Amino acid sequence: MATRDPRWVLKDRPSFALIIGLVLTGICALVSFSFDVFNGAPVQFFIALALALAPVPLLLAAVLALDRMEPEPRSNLIFAFAWGAGVAVLVAGVINSLNLHYIIDTAKLSEASARNIAATFGAPVVEETMKGLVLLGLLRFRRAELDGPTDGVIYASMVGLGFAMSENVSYYLGALSTSGVKGLAVTVVLRGILSPLAHPLFSSMIGVGVAYAAQRSGPERVTYVLAGWSGAMILHGLWNGLASYGGFPGLVVAYLVLLVVLVVLIGVIFRDRRRIVALIQRYLPPYEPTRLVTQADIHMLSAFSRRRQARQWARAYGGKRGVRAMRDYQLAATELGLLHERAARHMVDEHDFHEEQRALLECMSTARADFPMPLHTRSVARGSPPPGYAPGAPT
Repeated sequence: MATRDPRWVLKDRPSFALIIGLVLTGICALVSFSFDVFNGAPVQFFIALALALAPVPLLLAAVLALDRMEPEPRSNLIFAFAWGAGVAVLVAGVINSLNLHYIIDTAKLSEASARNIAATFGAPVVEETMKGLVLLGLLRFRRAELDGPTDGVIYASMVGLGFAMSENVSYYLGALSTSGVKGLAVTVVLRGILSPLAHPLFSSMIGVGVAYAAQRSGPERVTYVLAGWSGAMILHGLWNGLASYGGFPGLVVAYLVLLVVLVVLIGVIFRDRRRIVALIQRYLPPYEPTRLVTQADIHMLSAFSRRRQARQWARAYGGKRGVRAMRDYQLAATELGLLHERAARHMVDEHDFHEEQRALLECMSTARADFPMPLHTRSVARGSPPPGYAPGAPT
């Protein structure tokens, strides 16, 4: 009887629902952009689009650099970004416009005053709710992917970057249309250079709350989600309010608040990394009798620098096949530690635990078989062991 490829447990398997979701988000993004085209000349739109897209690769790289210990499935990350750039920004834009007109008609305020009120009290609720829905979807349908606050920050940052990119197109287009090149330059500096991580930081409050909720059961899960949601809306409203009413001093305070939040989140991520390393050191030693794990392997898996050194060794002596095997081994071993944690928290039943455990161990076995051991053995025999990590080498 044929068995499944053990790498199924690591594979990024796009489902039909995911494909439909990506199509939906793509359509929403096109509709949102079409509004921008109609509101300005096509040439101006493409200028605004190019400026909004320019920092995205760098920002994505910065976010994904945090996702190296246990990389998230690419399809989930793409969907989160697309949701922010498409569905979230379109629905939020429509609701925000309706709110603005409602305030103007009801309170009889000037458009400028109404915009400040809507930005401070209305937009944070609408926008963080729309961005947060994708995180709730992960909690409901992909709970196993939320292994800690780092995962929550990663997914929240992806949806926030997508939202900011699409929103910036509208802001840049509006600035170019009303204030010309000078106004556009000021807006690009403020939004694209000085505060490109504002939306990701707002949404990260929800991401952290959802991630903590994923690790728990019972009514307290709702408390964590609501706390994260409230934190995102308050932070977003504080940012908009200080920018709208505080003038330059308010803007300085707003940036300082974001800086503090960024530092705190970085601290949370580093603490989460230490937690994952502790899981590896706790749960992998019992597998040493299988000869799939040694003390050298656990030592290598416990630090990013040694993981990178191991991949460099695998590439140098095994080429692409060797480095792929090393990556698979590192990911499978890390997932094995996280699987044990989920089992300890009763997040996975016994049948699923044993099925995933078996697949991960098979994946580790397959990966080790592709390690460049013969080259390592010949190198040691010549008295010149390869630089960096080698399986079974002393640490």
